[in-house]
Amino acid sequence: MYPSFTGSARRPRQVNLSGRNTNPFAATAAPKQSASAPTTQHTLAHAQAERVQRYQERLRPPAARNIQRSWRGYLSRRQTRAGWRQEWDVREASFGPADTTPYKNEQDCLDQIRLLVHFASPQNRSDGDRLMIFARRYANSSWPTSSAALSDNWAFPLLRLAKLTVSMLASFRSRSTQDLDVLLDLLSTVAATIPQQLAPYSAYYFEALRAVASDSEGSYSLSTSNQGRWVDAVVALLRPALPKAEHAYRGFVSQILRVAAIPVATLQRISDACKAQDLALAMASLLSLPPLNGSLHETNREQLLWLVAYFIYFHRTANPSQAGFGDALYVRILSRYISILAADIALRIDHTTNTTTELEDESTSASASIPPFPPFVRRELLGLISQEHISGLLAEAAAPGDSESEALGVKSEQAAELAVYALTLLRAFPRKGDEIRMWLYFGSTSKRDTKRGPPMPAMKYYYEAASQTAVYKLIRSDPNYAIPLLNPRSKRRANVLALSDRDGQWQVILLFLELYPIVLKVMDDEDFLSGAISTNSSETWTRRSALALDQVRDLTIFLKHLAFSMYWNAPEIAGVEEPENRSSIAAYFSGDKAALSDNHPDGRPVRSQDTTIAGLSWMTLSYMRGMVTGLLRMIYERDSRRKFLASDHWLMTQWFEMDRFVPAVVQEEEEKHKIQDSYGAEGEGEAEDQDDEIEEEQVHDVLVGTQRTQQVRNIERLRRQQRKASRRKYLEAVTPRLEILQNMPFFIPFSTRVQAFRQFVTLDQLRRRRTTDPDLWRFDMMSSNPSHMGRHKARVHRDSIFDDAFEQYYSLGEGLKEPIQIAFVDQFDTVEEGIDGGGVTKEFLTSVTNEAFNSMNGLDMFVENDQHLLYPNPTALEERKELLRQAGEAEGSPTYNESTRDLLRRFEFMGRIIGKCLYEGILVDIHFAPFFLLKWALTGGPNSASRESSYHGNLNDLRDLDEALYQGLLQLKNYPGDVENMGLTFEVTDTLFPADRPSSYHPSQAPIPRTRELINNGSNIPVTNKNRLVYITNIARHRLTVQPYHQTSAFLRGLGTIIDPAWLSMFNQHELQTLISGTDSAPDMADLRRNTLYGGLYVIGDDGLEHSTIQLFWSVVLALDVDDKMKLIKFVTSTPRAPLLGFGNLNPRFSIRDGGNDQTRLPTTSTCVNLLKLPVYRDEGVLRERLLYSIRSGAGFNLS
Repeated sequence: MYPSFTGSARRPRQVNLSGRNTNPFAATAAPKQSASAPTTQHTLAHAQAERVQRYQERLRPPAARNIQRSWRGYLSRRQTRAGWRQEWDVREASFGPADTTPYKNEQDCLDQIRLLVHFASPQNRSDGDRLMIFARRYANSSWPTSSAALSDNWAFPLLRLAKLTVSMLASFRSRSTQDLDVLLDLLSTVAATIPQQLAPYSAYYFEALRAVASDSEGSYSLSTSNQGRWVDAVVALLRPALPKAEHAYRGFVSQILRVAAIPVATLQRISDACKAQDLALAMASLLSLPPLNGSLHETNREQLLWLVAYFIYFHRTANPSQAGFGDALYVRILSRYISILAADIALRIDHTTNTTTELEDESTSASASIPPFPPFVRRELLGLISQEHISGLLAEAAAPGDSESEALGVKSEQAAELAVYALTLLRAFPRKGDEIRMWLYFGSTSKRDTKRGPPMPAMKYYYEAASQTAVYKLIRSDPNYAIPLLNPRSKRRANVLALSDRDGQWQVILLFLELYPIVLKVMDDEDFLSGAISTNSSETWTRRSALALDQVRDLTIFLKHLAFSMYWNAPEIAGVEEPENRSSIAAYFSGDKAALSDNHPDGRPVRSQDTTIAGLSWMTLSYMRGMVTGLLRMIYERDSRRKFLASDHWLMTQWFEMDRFVPAVVQEEEEKHKIQDSYGAEGEGEAEDQDDEIEEEQVHDVLVGTQRTQQVRNIERLRRQQRKASRRKYLEAVTPRLEILQNMPFFIPFSTRVQAFRQFVTLDQLRRRRTTDPDLWRFDMMSSNPSHMGRHKARVHRDSIFDDAFEQYYSLGEGLKEPIQIAFVDQFDTVEEGIDGGGVTKEFLTSVTNEAFNSMNGLDMFVENDQHLLYPNPTALEERKELLRQAGEAEGSPTYNESTRDLLRRFEFMGRIIGKCLYEGILVDIHFAPFFLLKWALTGGPNSASRESSYHGNLNDLRDLDEALYQGLLQLKNYPGDVENMGLTFEVTDTLFPADRPSSYHPSQAPIPRTRELINNGSNIPVTNKNRLVYITNIARHRLTVQPYHQTSAFLRGLGTIIDPAWLSMFNQHELQTLISGTDSAPDMADLRRNTLYGGLYVIGDDGLEHSTIQLFWSVVLALDVDDKMKLIKFVTSTPRAPLLGFGNLNPRFSIRDGGNDQTRLPTTSTCVNLLKLPVYRDEGVLRERLLYSIRSGAGFNLS
């Protein structure tokens, strides 16, 4: 029964000697026991109760005495105050409530003040009446005569009187406006008399004035009759010159400037009395106060917006001559405040009415109302980004020639302050970013001696400021210095620079990196290559802003080292083991600057990965990396167009093990796919994105009431992007070579990148097919999945190759990567016999491209420029819509939508066909315009997928589109007279069905002009000398990006279906053309001879000797000039260029077989299999004659 059983069933007795209650269920003391049965617990509880009772009895007499003393004191004070009131009333008995008789002498007035401040209470209404009586009489008295003659006898009573008046103001809000005027008059008079004594109490002083002037919501509500005296009371403490004026201004800033909607007339009166320097110091002091003492921390964001708007207004009106904001203190203060409010400004500045938007922050509601800025706030904020203000930022800056300023370090400090201000504006006004950069570009220093020439352009000023920093010099010398300079916590060279010095220098560099892309966009090649070192006033501003070529070279070295370190050492710079989210070049151009997820692909939370730069909380490492990469690629693209740097300048092969680079980067690519397969495909949701894009193209203008639906769709798309960004965090730590190859491919030689590209394709084929042999894949499909194999077969008529291919292969999508099986059908509907050893596929692809991209075939999908280079027809979609409207189809109808969708699907299919050629390594003789190929390269960033989101057209690219338009805009840019006389506005006219481009689809259609505005209200904005660069930029953007957007997006979407866009980003526009059609260099005929296959009589025997005719053939070929050699290659392979990696990579291989013994027969070819049918010629002269006739005839099959 019991574990300690001793042989007795009786429970042993338990004796408690501690006095504690062992009952676990007892919530209170044990119940009182009977007197006949006392217990130890009862005795202890009784003793404790008696002890508490004795203690309370000891406290009771002192407490009673304290209460009595307090009550007697209260009665005494009340009686004393009553006596003082009676005495005060007796003295004022002969004067009525509205009497304004002055006091007869100074002592009488002083006595009344002393009495009044001793007994008056804000809670006593009669005391308020007494204060009114005193105020009316005091207003007509002349004591004290002035603040300078103020004696100690007056100072303290007046201070007490001011405090009393301040405390009374709140209760006077309910009285008449006349009574409030009297009290405000008294307050302003006393404040003007004792400003120095009252300044330390300015917070309470202005708080009372704020309470009088504002309603419960904080808006200005003072009646018009009281405004004048209220302003007098406000400025009374601001106007005098005080030793500690910051106290008064601090209270003014923290209280009065929080009131919303103060009338402009009232602000002007206050502004006239304010001292801008003292106001700025007060604004600065609020930023440095701790939360417990600073009212800034208690100010909501709406009040803070009004505070900043008032500050801008006061500075502008108090300093009308400083419209350029040359005051360094003002710039520094405003930078801090704008930085705090940047998110609010960016969200609301463009809203003029209440709208609804979807917020992505999960901590807020999915739908929230965005109130527009009040007109005054919006006007003042927009004034910060006006051309006059921004262009004048450098007006007071120290010029490089000012040796004294250089010695004092003024230039670097000014540059850092202006840099922070400009960067903050760019963050707060993201949609106005290009305008801000443009106005900064037009800025210049004004402190220049006339002997040293005209002012220095802003671009050169910031380049010199940036290039003289230690950060710039250290990174230029060694990429490894970037690690400690970007991450102060890094153990590597930790003490390179002090933190404050490093931040200031980074700020100058970052602003230069923000501005220089604008110069590259508006500067034509001639201006850029001029490298003007001297600033001649007769030169254009653009040319004067050009950096010398040696400066550009130094800049690219700095950017190369910085970008290399930011990718190669990303985890170490970020200071975490996991990689941070990176931005590609596409993200920089599209404005997608930040990572949007805090989870690993498997859902594990991670800490924030974005290291901030230069002490700017919003300048993240990912944003900076995208900016540096974008600028570096812009300079590289210009160098690719017109060489000005050495051919090996861009390479950084010394930092890689080049003999292992290709295997290593292929391994990284394979690792990337493994991670993607583990956490879900990277392209998840891409199909939905494509559908959304096409739907938006068709129904955006015709559906009504679907804005919320579009917003929800955009939210879902953004969430998918967030998941992709989260997955990328896992990829980047293990793929540094891949990141560099895709974002800065010019670090690696072109031939190495081509090898990597072919290896990527091979790896993709192995992943999809498990083999690279098409026949093995076909055999496997026929045995395991015959129906799937059937989808890759097609019957194609030779007179409608493109249409048949589109109808049968469009639905394959990504499946077009697999081997296809073509059966050509002649005009009699008879299937041509043949075996596809790769040749029929090549013939199919070359035939489709020849038909689809021929600008004279009537498809109107691609057109040529003056150099006969192809690009998507920019008006194709609008022309299709116009024809549908003329046919009576309503916009948005099923037929209308289907027809426009069909056109875009055809563009997409054309992209897939080009992708298929690249995928299979088949060269086609198609030449695209460089600006169009540049979109391929820049769209290939890992975050942009198949979107045309990373290319922004510029003036130089416009030359490849329309030479006449380019020359016209160039003349406009350099026109020395008044541009406004030309009568241009911010409009552009597009011509549908132009007369110089006839088409079989609409041969009789007359041209139709369509005029569009380039910017809001552009038809009413004239083009002037100041804004002509903005006009040129908008024209280039419209022609190159906006107008052909839908067609280009569809083509790139199709191209990206077959070729990973990240692979395309490894090449520039000229290299991509080489991938498509082969190299432009002279063909290496010795290499061709080594890689030629022979058949028939020409098969090389066991002796290893070539046939005599073959020997004659190569003797003739080697003696041909370059043009004829290229014609020979085109005659056999259908393209005149050699493969990138040599003829050993030609697919199918170059082959020669005998074509009979007839000496009069011409050589013929089967270009589908790269086969030359060469008759057995016995004479070298005959062979030369027949071969040259064939290759120069421009024919192929018809010679067979």
